[in-house]
Amino acid sequence: MSFIAAVIIGGVSGWLAGKIMKTHHSVIFNIILGFFGGLFGGWLGGLVGIDESGWISRIIISVIGACLLIWISRLINKND
Repeated sequence: MSFIAAVIIGGVSGWLAGKIMKTHHSVIFNIILGFFGGLFGGWLGGLVGIDESGWISRIIISVIGACLLIWISRLINKND
């Protein structure tokens, strides 16, 4: 996947995860969150055998990964 595609998927995924988890972060933070959510979700998906072959599946996996990262950060910080 190209860098531009990763930024687009990361931005969309981070924005969706922010809406689902009701956070209020900047666009840049959402892109970063979506990018790392994609890495995390892709890693978890690989463990259970989920294939991320298309744009839609990559966005879904990235959103799930980003939501999990938000949830984990809330457990650690306890004040978000």
